Amino acid sequence: MNHVAIDLGGRKSQVCVRDERGEIIEERAELTGRLGDYLRNQAPSVVILETCSEAFHVADLARAAGHKPIVVAATLVRSLGVGARRVKTDRRDAQILSEVSSRVDLSSVHIPSPEARRYKTVCSMREGLVCSRTLLINTVRGWLRAQGIRIRSGQAETFATRVYEKLTEVPRFLERQLRAILCLNESIEDADEELAELAQTNAVCRRLMTIPGIGPVTSLRFAAALDEVGRFESAHKVEAYLGLVPGENSSGERQRRTAITKAGAPGLRCALIQAAWCARRARGDHPMVEWSLEVERRRGKRVAITALARKLAGIMFAIWRDGSVYDPGLGAKAVASIATA
Repeated sequence: MNHVAIDLGGRKSQVCVRDERGEIIEERAELTGRLGDYLRNQAPSVVILETCSEAFHVADLARAAGHKPIVVAATLVRSLGVGARRVKTDRRDAQILSEVSSRVDLSSVHIPSPEARRYKTVCSMREGLVCSRTLLINTVRGWLRAQGIRIRSGQAETFATRVYEKLTEVPRFLERQLRAILCLNESIEDADEELAELAQTNAVCRRLMTIPGIGPVTSLRFAAALDEVGRFESAHKVEAYLGLVPGENSSGERQRRTAITKAGAPGLRCALIQAAWCARRARGDHPMVEWSLEVERRRGKRVAITALARKLAGIMFAIWRDGSVYDPGLGAKAVASIATA
């Protein structure tokens, strides 16, 4: 079986093909948009790609053409020799990837399903709208403070309305900002409706949303990040995959635990932290929240919120794995065991 390494680019990609003996049999530059046609004309091969924006799409094309796609993590390629001796070109990168593949069995990152990629895209697009609205609100709020003007408190959705109520005359430059904020409000509302519909059509997400604090955004991001629950052996593996476990910086006789690793999907990790805050504020008497309050008494609020987010990730994994719904009685047993201890 041949080994086809592709160094992907936005417009052109470099291809290097080696046979089973590791000898180069073809090198060429191919338009990225025509890689599908190129792969369909190749015999069944191992196709090696580096993680980037186009990697999973090309991996789908390779699988559809009968090849075995391998997507190598960008953090791993340097250890394989890419960029060694400060020499890095597209041709050299493709040569190194194909050479390594012909000698050892490279492990691939998980190639998410089209459904998981769709969930992630919809959530990311909504997050972009929210960030844009926040930026615009901050620019208006900064001008108001510079003028000594204070408006009544409220949510982001009503910010533009509250500014109009306060000012008798709105400057032209401020009017542009407020119109954009109102337009973004409509777009975010439409995105929220789409997310809610997607979550309701997914059986896993419906079960995940029975957990306090978990809504459509968090459930869809969780489903997109894990994609296949069978990939993980335990809840701890999921928590480590999401970067919610402590790191370690030990050497010799010195042992030191650090803050959480923050590995994995940052969007999902932030969503779990927000879900923990929501559960704490809205369900203060819930057994799971009471457990986090016990942690807070010993370690502080921020550690407790992170611990609650980690517990939420473990509970979501167990519900998905078992096909069940949330049972608050299990959290009550955990609180009782802590109190007894």
